[in-house]
Amino acid sequence: MNSCILMAEIIKEPELRFTPDGLEVTEMLVQFSGLRESEPAANLKVVGWGNMAKEIQQHYHVGDRVLLEGRLGMHTIDRPEGFKEKRAELTVQKIYPLVANLNMTGSSRTTAPITTPPQKAVSSYEPPLSTPTPTTSNVGVASQNNYSEPVPQVSKPERSSYPPVAPNPEPDVDDIPF
Repeated sequence: MNSCILMAEIIKEPELRFTPDGLEVTEMLVQFSGLRESEPAANLKVVGWGNMAKEIQQHYHVGDRVLLEGRLGMHTIDRPEGFKEKRAELTVQKIYPLVANLNMTGSSRTTAPITTPPQKAVSSYEPPLSTPTPTTSNVGVASQNNYSEPVPQVSKPERSSYPPVAPNPEPDVDDIPF
């Protein structure tokens, strides 16, 4: 399954266009930080289709930090210089604002989109603490008190997916080898 989740900042205003069939498509450019502090930020083209395209164009603007969920694809473009260039593109399926813009009045940016649930501001990720699971069975568990005794090994019968073959003492006269 091709699924990508990306936290990014919109750096080019979403542009709403229509296909010849009348389907809405929005394109925008986002920027996300590199894996290391020394790496420069990377840009990625993001495309939304249909109702998602209208939602992006209405509710998201340059400078907004968003969480994008969608499918990552590679496209080959013929350059005028005579070579082909590969570019990555994210087709967005869900989008979430990371910070609510509540200080702006009289703007459509004061509310979250209708199709997305309200989100809390995301500051950092803290993984859940793991808890050990107690063992409920003694099978295959050695005593923890005495390590000098070897763990008894249980021999298992050999398994085969073929049916057992009985030995044939006399050759069959009708059996002609080819």
